[in-house]
Amino acid sequence: ARRLAAAQSVFKSHEENLLPTVDSALAKESVKSIKQAFTEARAAIILFKSDASESDKLDAISVVKARGDQEALALLTSVGGDAPPLVAKAATGAISAIQSNLAMWSMVQNAWYGLSLGSVLLLAAIGLAITFGVMGVINMAHGEMVMLGAYTTFVVQEVIRTRYPALFDYSLLIAVPLAFLVAGAIGVLIERSIIRFLYGRPLETLLATWGLSLVLQQAVRTAFGPTNREVGNPSWMSGAFELGQITITYNRLWILCFTLAVFAILLAMLRYTALGLEMRAVTQNRRMAASMGIATSRVDALTFGLGSGIAGIAGVALSQIDNVSPNLGQSYIIDSFMVVVFGGVGNLWGTLVGAFTLGIANKFLEPVAGAVLGKIAILVLIILFIQKRPRGLFALKGRAVEA
Repeated sequence: ARRLAAAQSVFKSHEENLLPTVDSALAKESVKSIKQAFTEARAAIILFKSDASESDKLDAISVVKARGDQEALALLTSVGGDAPPLVAKAATGAISAIQSNLAMWSMVQNAWYGLSLGSVLLLAAIGLAITFGVMGVINMAHGEMVMLGAYTTFVVQEVIRTRYPALFDYSLLIAVPLAFLVAGAIGVLIERSIIRFLYGRPLETLLATWGLSLVLQQAVRTAFGPTNREVGNPSWMSGAFELGQITITYNRLWILCFTLAVFAILLAMLRYTALGLEMRAVTQNRRMAASMGIATSRVDALTFGLGSGIAGIAGVALSQIDNVSPNLGQSYIIDSFMVVVFGGVGNLWGTLVGAFTLGIANKFLEPVAGAVLGKIAILVLIILFIQKRPRGLFALKGRAVEA
């Protein structure tokens, strides 16, 4: 690490008197990556060495060009106008090539940020897609289920910190099932005590769940205080690595993998379990499902609990990248509804495509229009899209739906 840092320092300073030292280090170096760093440092010195030959400087430009990052671009930009014509021309060509390469990597970085944001939106919206699709309930307290999952993670980590510190790296693995159970149980309680009396009355449902969200926020403020709570990253979610010219953090990468795993498990559950079959039946035609002996009220309660439980495990993931506070859920509820409506109500594949489409579009618009105007542009585009396709990207089909 020290040798690599030394090579990078020389690359930036490119002091002529360090050339013999660099040559000596290069001759002794056996590690490939560090040897490349010393080769680049040597090229930087040669490029600015007054008595270096033209061919040596052209070779040095090729080495710096191959590096292709911002530091290489800055180095080539500082090549003076008094350089020989061939050297100046080669430097200009290298600058143009590096700028094109960096523009491409910038697009890749934005795409990665978009996938990362899309995975967060998908995790927050997937539970809402289930409850909204099966039950037609506009649940404004869905964000608070996410918040409860995040606070469950905080409690788990506090217990582990004080009593079992050696288990800290497993804290998230312990928190995931607990968050699912806590949020799912509260979801079932909400459905049995409030929602079931309001079916077919969307405005009253919206107002009741919005009031419930305020109650849950205040309950959490009373229990844990209004300030942000610290939730730590396990060692396997800390740090980052570089891929080409982009930086990928481990926590975002694990959240993406976790989201796709949750999505796959949920699809399998809907496809291969009795509850999944009943949920699909109720989604397509509630009256026919009831006439075939399906207890629709039980399906409603379990569906609401399942959607709330998934929101809870979304809170576990979001605790790693966002502040754990009573307002955590409010940051995602509107975006979650946009994802569900854009993708197609009740369609999980639509939710997947909608989440990643909106995430990537958001990250490509932000550098151009800014964060606020970017969100406004996304909202306007969704409104225009819904005018053309009121049922979203992937609309449910069937006689009951068409009716």
